[in-house]
Amino acid sequence: MPHVLVPVARWERWVANFTTGHGGATLSVADGALRGEAADGSHFTARLPFGASYAGEPEAAAFATAAVAPGEWGVLLVRKGGFAVARLRGTDLVEHKVGQRHVQGRTKAGGQSQQRFARRRDNQARQAYEAAADHAARILGAVPVVSTGGDHAAVDAVLADPRLTGLTVVEPWLAVPDPRRAVLDAAIADTQALRVDVVNA
Repeated sequence: MPHVLVPVARWERWVANFTTGHGGATLSVADGALRGEAADGSHFTARLPFGASYAGEPEAAAFATAAVAPGEWGVLLVRKGGFAVARLRGTDLVEHKVGQRHVQGRTKAGGQSQQRFARRRDNQARQAYEAAADHAARILGAVPVVSTGGDHAAVDAVLADPRLTGLTVVEPWLAVPDPRRAVLDAAIADTQALRVDVVNA
């Protein structure tokens, strides 16, 4: 099911457009989410960010009001080419670190040469993940929730650090390129957005 990330500020307009475009819609609350059923059979299910459950009124405005960032939270993005870590208080960026690491690409050479390149690449990747874990442990500290993205294996390698076992990872998974500051800023915005699954009839 395709899902879209809708910024809270645009939510009421999004619902209005859905309602108009599908000949009217009825809103309801079920399983901690806001559901919209259109007259033509189309429907959507919207969830609050940070894994929060919604139990309020079946209204777009009330749902948007409930989308509040936690007091402390973080973002962790890791790929072989680099990492980005951020700690936020509400919507304010408190501290962040973006780092790039060179990890050798694949080689077309065969035999022992290929094995040597593979070992070097693995060592470089491990060092990059250790650096990311060091910064994550320092910056994220005891934040209750963190959103993650980049490369699944790379993120798992960083989160395996014993200093980070207390972190609770929340949706959505952020599919990002090599982390840079602009990528981190977009990831912070996406984490705070409403996650909406849409089925058009």
